[in-house]
Amino acid sequence: MNTRYRPLKSSDNAVLVIDTDASHIDLLDAAQQRIRAASDLLETLYCLCFKQADVKDIPSIVNALYLLTQDGCELLETAKQQIAN
Repeated sequence: MNTRYRPLKSSDNAVLVIDTDASHIDLLDAAQQRIRAASDLLETLYCLCFKQADVKDIPSIVNALYLLTQDGCELLETAKQQIAN
């Protein structure tokens, strides 16, 4: 079984994977990008007036935040495992 490419939990049918042989710096950079994007989106939402928001957009926003944070956490975990080894 090939363990180099670990599927992301957020990816259906293992389309998106983490290269576990990537450097921990590259893994951390990718994690930071995703977590920063999620944080920026949350900050934007925090600053918006929710009276202007459309209720039908909420599932899309939640899905985007889930994908970004789930991928970021998995990348961090892979980097942590790599550093420990």
